[in-house]
Amino acid sequence: MSGAARQPTRRAVLKSAVAAGVGAAAGGLAGCGGGNFDVAESRRGRSEIDGFLADYTRQYRKLFTELSEAQWIAATDVSEEHTKAATEAQNRLDAFVGARPRMEQIQRLRAIAWTGTPLASRQLERAWMLAARAPGTIPELVKQRAEAEAKQAAALNGYEFRMSRTGGGERAVTANDIDDILLKSRNPDERLAAWTASKEIGKSLRPGLVRLQQLRNKVARELGFRSLLDLEVTGDGMSIRELMELMTTVLEQTRPLYEHLHCFARHRLAQRYGQPVPRRIPAHWLPNRWGQEWRGIEEGVDLDPLFTDKKPEWLIERSEQFYVSMGFPKLPSTFWRRSDLYELPAGATRKKNRHASAWHIDLEYDVRSLMSVQPNAWWFETAHHELGHIYYFLAYTSAGVPPLLREGANGAFHEAVGDLIALACKQRPYLAELGLLKPGSGSDDAARWLLADALEGSIIFLPFTCGVMTGWEHDFYERDLPESRYNARWWELVAQHQGIDPPSPRGEEYCDAASKTHINDAPAYYYRYAVGTLIKHQVHDYIARKILKADPRSCSYYNRRDVGEYLNSLLSLGASRDWREVLKDFTGEPLSARALMAYYEPLLQHLRSENAGRDVAFS
Repeated sequence: MSGAARQPTRRAVLKSAVAAGVGAAAGGLAGCGGGNFDVAESRRGRSEIDGFLADYTRQYRKLFTELSEAQWIAATDVSEEHTKAATEAQNRLDAFVGARPRMEQIQRLRAIAWTGTPLASRQLERAWMLAARAPGTIPELVKQRAEAEAKQAAALNGYEFRMSRTGGGERAVTANDIDDILLKSRNPDERLAAWTASKEIGKSLRPGLVRLQQLRNKVARELGFRSLLDLEVTGDGMSIRELMELMTTVLEQTRPLYEHLHCFARHRLAQRYGQPVPRRIPAHWLPNRWGQEWRGIEEGVDLDPLFTDKKPEWLIERSEQFYVSMGFPKLPSTFWRRSDLYELPAGATRKKNRHASAWHIDLEYDVRSLMSVQPNAWWFETAHHELGHIYYFLAYTSAGVPPLLREGANGAFHEAVGDLIALACKQRPYLAELGLLKPGSGSDDAARWLLADALEGSIIFLPFTCGVMTGWEHDFYERDLPESRYNARWWELVAQHQGIDPPSPRGEEYCDAASKTHINDAPAYYYRYAVGTLIKHQVHDYIARKILKADPRSCSYYNRRDVGEYLNSLLSLGASRDWREVLKDFTGEPLSARALMAYYEPLLQHLRSENAGRDVAFS
């Protein structure tokens, strides 16, 4: 199954099949010729494909569920024993999906996919992509990668942040503690200590990342992909060139508004901390560890006080009610019993992953979420976002969507759905309906609300996801970024796209990219947040204008069954259709930044006046 001479052919077939969305069926039907069509052969082919998929799905679901359970335990109770169990479960699934005889059978069936249905063809392509991620032609490498990833996850999940004390020494802090300091503290020294503490984790993760860079690329290259990123992007029906051109286009289109926001922020922050206005913003001045959202810079639109008297449970319950009000069912009782939703108490005997996530354990109705909810605006938004994933899982869990296709229309769609609801839950009319704001609040100061939304939303986020994360992972995987350049390249991209500098020089003893969870345990994934941001705004624009007949900047999905019906129709498709067709059908236009830019157009005009006479450039 290996061999350089055959790899390009396999890759070309896979690329065209995934991009077409109906696999080999399209090419097969076109090539069979009316006079040569054999009905008996077609029936035999369809029967063989259906039989294979039934058996494959049965075994895959069993192994997938075992792996999900093991990974859940490893994430919620970090220990060597649980890490080992998760690694063993991963090895079992990898051995199944990548078994050489099974890969050969999938290849043969893909060649006769024209005899089956488009849905069957998509399942074959999904099975082939799973094999490409764990090819049985190199079992030892696949096993080494699984072990390295489990070890990296354990190091990430079990890390204890420690922050310097003012009088000397250190104290243990949580990720929530660090985030709270960066959001609220006006003490520059405390902010610097918190930011520095947040980056120390990169040192311990660096050796594992070096190993994973090699292993992930070697496995991806076995079937002719250039890199892990190439494999993942192909699975989403795009090419590396198409992806990077899209990232560049989005960055260019949003740059004028970002520069104005950056100019506004650096002047506001310099005044806050009594410092000269810098060209680029010191990283510890910003309210987020990676500068990917700038919550709280625009004062007077702080939503945190709205939640100070709420319990964490209230945030989750309100999030569920948001969906129920649109006609979605209540969450399964198992969700509440099996999820891990709140921060561990002081002195807890276990450690857990601190990153919010949603889990589809068995590709049926066992859905769970891992969070550390606290009563503040960020967790209110995050809870709505994570339940977006959960309701997406439940929507496509139906007889019409085979288990192999129970995932987002592409990887970006899942993030788009979560972010769509995160956008909707911050709309003033919805907050008023919850009793958090008085009806009509903010209507006289719409520009400031839109400014606050932009500072903590898409416009600030896109330079990080399009420019920094996607750019760094592109170089890391596609160009085999040398270890000696890990940190230098990270900060070059941060300066270029975000206009941010570290508080002091950061040498190669650090690995600040590794402080971002996804670099370690969701590799070559972050570009999907960028694509998802565009999808989010397109869908929201359609809902606001076509269904609600309202301003996209001030509308509410709450108690609107028509919005729920629209969303359920979209979500229930899973990956049963090509994502480009789905987006066009449900929004009336192909993927673009049009809706995003239209949403923030009034803000750009406002900031041009606000920044009059200032040089907005930071490069």
